[in-house]
Amino acid sequence: MAPNKDIDKKIAQAEEAVRTAFDLIQLGASMLNKSDTKNSENSFIQSAINASSSRPKKTKNLARKVINFDSDSSEDGYESELTTPEEDNDDSFKEVTLNDEDYLKYANDYIEFTAKNPTTFHVVEYFSKLLESNGFAYLSEKSDWSDLKEGGLYYTTRSGTSLGAFAIGKNWKPEYGAGIIGSHIDSLAIKLKPISKKAKVDGYELLGVAPYAGALNYQRLDRDLGISGRVLVKVKDEESVSGFKIVSKLISSAPKPIARISSLAPHFGEAANPPFDTESQTVPVIAYSPGIDLEPTESEKRSRLYGKHSLDLLRYISQLSEVSVEDLYELDLDLFDVQRGTIGGLKDDFIYAPRIDDRICSFAALTSLLEFTRKPIPDGSFSQVLLYDNEEIGSLTRSGARSNLVNSITERVIAKLFGENVEALSRVSFANSIILSADVTHVLDPNYKNQFLENHYPLPNTGIAIAADVSNAHMATDHVGIALAETVAKLNGDTLQYFHIKNNARSGGTIGPSIASLTGARTIDLGIAQLSMHSVRAAVGVKDVYLGTKFFKGFFKYWRGVYDSFGDL
Repeated sequence: MAPNKDIDKKIAQAEEAVRTAFDLIQLGASMLNKSDTKNSENSFIQSAINASSSRPKKTKNLARKVINFDSDSSEDGYESELTTPEEDNDDSFKEVTLNDEDYLKYANDYIEFTAKNPTTFHVVEYFSKLLESNGFAYLSEKSDWSDLKEGGLYYTTRSGTSLGAFAIGKNWKPEYGAGIIGSHIDSLAIKLKPISKKAKVDGYELLGVAPYAGALNYQRLDRDLGISGRVLVKVKDEESVSGFKIVSKLISSAPKPIARISSLAPHFGEAANPPFDTESQTVPVIAYSPGIDLEPTESEKRSRLYGKHSLDLLRYISQLSEVSVEDLYELDLDLFDVQRGTIGGLKDDFIYAPRIDDRICSFAALTSLLEFTRKPIPDGSFSQVLLYDNEEIGSLTRSGARSNLVNSITERVIAKLFGENVEALSRVSFANSIILSADVTHVLDPNYKNQFLENHYPLPNTGIAIAADVSNAHMATDHVGIALAETVAKLNGDTLQYFHIKNNARSGGTIGPSIASLTGARTIDLGIAQLSMHSVRAAVGVKDVYLGTKFFKGFFKYWRGVYDSFGDL
């Protein structure tokens, strides 16, 4: 048989790739031994790649292909697939470390997400559509979940303000537990009162609002405020006992602001300084109409909301909802800062954005689940992301972390797959589970370094931070949890940071203790660290969205094997 030149060429290429790989491994190892590094695995790979810089570009790419056999990094941040020899070209292989454009992609995606989704309702709807476009099937809590099967991707929602998404691997058993990430999607807000109409003051039209989680503070003054949220609309339905049905519509005035709460000039003295009376001194102005108001139409007078809200406001909301004033049935609306997030700093080191607490950990958690499930779901795995409402006001609502949402999902999965002993098997499952309570924590503020505990303050663009409170257990993290998170981070090539308050400071709270006490599962509080928590605008490192997503994805990948090594702790 005559020799096949193509085969000989491929064999020669393969032999050269193997020789190159071994050379680089030896050289990379020697370089690594001379360095002091916290991330030996990634440094090993990078040292080998750097050592190949003197070789021809094609050989360097072949070597990178061999060395990069288990990297999760790719140019767009998603799972990379090795190319076949036929597909091999100089641009086929991605660098092991991400460049600035990769981090910026995650940062810009987050900025766009938060701009388009100003309220909790918008966030849940956005995530629902994203999940469905990635193969997740919706399961209504009002149904029996008879379509649920192992090996499937599913999600459910509650009240339009909380969401649970999960992936069930084949052959999962309760004793395998679940890897769960919980976060909250509510944020400080100014909410419309059920009856928001107020008497005019010399032609100024005012709006009756209430502070959600203390939002009517000096930081909300002099901001351009839009209006957004959920509108319940009446639709004719002759089969209904009432003659109509109620449907939900989400609206937003963005980028248009419709309200402003003005500060008092300092020339007026003490009255200009906080604290302010949130009932009488932080009332938004929505219009100036010194003349006689327009008369309502007969149709508008029939509206259920007529007399409860300004007619001008009702007309504006009806335009946004694309229905008549008469068909408006109920309003659940927020005032919000319309200014978009942006990347800032001389070297683009930061994200400046509204509502970071805690849309950012929610975004990273759900993104990590979507990326993790792009490959086949690992056998025996059960991965969940729970996004709750009302953390900022204590979580004690049907859609908060002190509800039964995570218990309900687990119990219904067990009931469908195993059929009996649901309560006992659920306890077994939670006892074998790990929950990450993902909530933002405080990054070092250089102007107030004396407020931070030495060796316990995170820095931007470095990695996710464990939140601990060994004094009062306001965080659910224990020392086993710390060790477990550190092990996962090491396997995943991540840097883990710490936050702990000083002994003379007050600690905030998270969903961690609530969800731990409800389930009995070991829970670890951690999150992305931010500046200016609870301000109308805050800041995080530009790399932190990616770093958070990467760690959460690594958690889904490694948690079970790591937890097994801890025995019965």
